[in-house]
Amino acid sequence: MKMLKPKVLFLCGSNACRTQMAEGFLRDMAGDHFEIASGGYEPATEICREAVTAMAECGIDISEQYPKSIDAFVGQRVSYAITVCDRTKERSCPIFPGVVWRATWPLEDPRKTEPGERPLAVRRARDEIRRLVTAFVNEHSEMPNKDGQP
Repeated sequence: MKMLKPKVLFLCGSNACRTQMAEGFLRDMAGDHFEIASGGYEPATEICREAVTAMAECGIDISEQYPKSIDAFVGQRVSYAITVCDRTKERSCPIFPGVVWRATWPLEDPRKTEPGERPLAVRRARDEIRRLVTAFVNEHSEMPNKDGQP
């Protein structure tokens, strides 16, 4: 019987910066253990270019990633649902069958800073996301069972 990987879904408002970096870090650290995706309630038209640059500084290429609507994941089995801002947590989150773990990582949106401050704000967010993803991997990267549940 084929073993399914547990699915991790990162959620936020626009799916342009923080969730994209989280997706990139998790794919880099433990992509062989998880199916990884991200989505937003009101997806942006493109990924934040400062996030692409900040991740490239860590050797991770997220330039091919793109914002997706959370609607694309409704009804799918999700093992881990992680929101990256309080605003998203307050919204009515869709029901995902099989969610066994939910978390909110209340990260400031670096895109809301002044343009001259944005690269530094994105790097600070990137470093905090790397810390959070590392802790997540250390806690949850056990082998999944046949149903894709940890």
